Amino acid sequence: MTWALKRFSLTKNVPLAISRGTTSAVVRLELSVECDGFCGRGETGGFETGHRCYGTETVEQELRNVLPRLNRLDSLLPQRMDPLLQTLSPPARCAVDLARWDWWGQNLGQPLWRLWGLDGQREVATSVTLGLGAVPAVLERLKRWWKQLPATRIKLKLGSPEGLDHDRSLVEAVASAVEARRQSSGAPVELQVDANGGWSLEQARSMLEPLARFGVVLLEQPLAPDADPDRDLKGFAALKPLCPMPLVADESCWDLGDLLRLAPEVDGVNLKLLKTGGLSSALLMARVATELGLDLMVGCYSDSALLNGAAAQLLPLMRWPDLDSHLNIVDDPFGGLPLAGDRLRPSSAPGLGIYPLERQ
Repeated sequence: MTWALKRFSLTKNVPLAISRGTTSAVVRLELSVECDGFCGRGETGGFETGHRCYGTETVEQELRNVLPRLNRLDSLLPQRMDPLLQTLSPPARCAVDLARWDWWGQNLGQPLWRLWGLDGQREVATSVTLGLGAVPAVLERLKRWWKQLPATRIKLKLGSPEGLDHDRSLVEAVASAVEARRQSSGAPVELQVDANGGWSLEQARSMLEPLARFGVVLLEQPLAPDADPDRDLKGFAALKPLCPMPLVADESCWDLGDLLRLAPEVDGVNLKLLKTGGLSSALLMARVATELGLDLMVGCYSDSALLNGAAAQLLPLMRWPDLDSHLNIVDDPFGGLPLAGDRLRPSSAPGLGIYPLERQ
């Protein structure tokens, strides 16, 4: 078998601003494995969550260092590869995990969701993201989304450096636009809020009433993630009894240990493959979360259709898909992720079902 690593660039149609900064373009890594006439692919790249950070160059060097060991493997059987994967960081592990699953599915002639016994015909509406900015600019971005697709789930980023007054102004303006859309279209449009850890506990408490008043249906990661797991949990524990809408952990939830720790104090968790280290861990976490009665979100960073197509394999288990990053990319080198209106479903093609596009 032959493993290879290469870079590719992604450019956003509209830059995205959150509480930790603004992104307009990223460099990503494609890891591929060729064997027996099939080519499996995985995507990864750098990201940060406020308390943890992985640079793309660091992840790239980590994968280049492990390429000789990967090329010496005589099997892509997941269980035999696990000892090697456990030595890698989550984003590096994600690339290897996705490539091997993509190869296995192609080799067996089946999409992964079918191999896992999931209902891949279930379509679920994805949220579309409104980044931070001046109120007129955010409303203009919302109009652009509605020109592109129906967008019945709107995710508004808060935690503005300009303070809570600006956050409240954004919620009021977007909620008004959402209500007008409901009235004009008859569609059940919903508003979600993601503060990306931009609030203190006191600020989060003060925002609960206006969020509820303006019909927000979900609050994601209001508090900054804490490297100390006990302090991190105490923040959610202090907020949950007061929170009138589902409380979802994102940056605080990386692995199964985090999920089990957070489960008593949240209503759901966001599973992003770069955090979980790929589909293997994310699938396990999703199964456990379901048993614990937690709702699930599957999210993205500045990901192409390759990584979002991998995450889409988990859509049958998700209440709140958040896989819109590839819809805001002007030079995505991959295709194959089905979209009907704003409703996603995993590809029915073997493996991840994602393919490289022909570029002129």
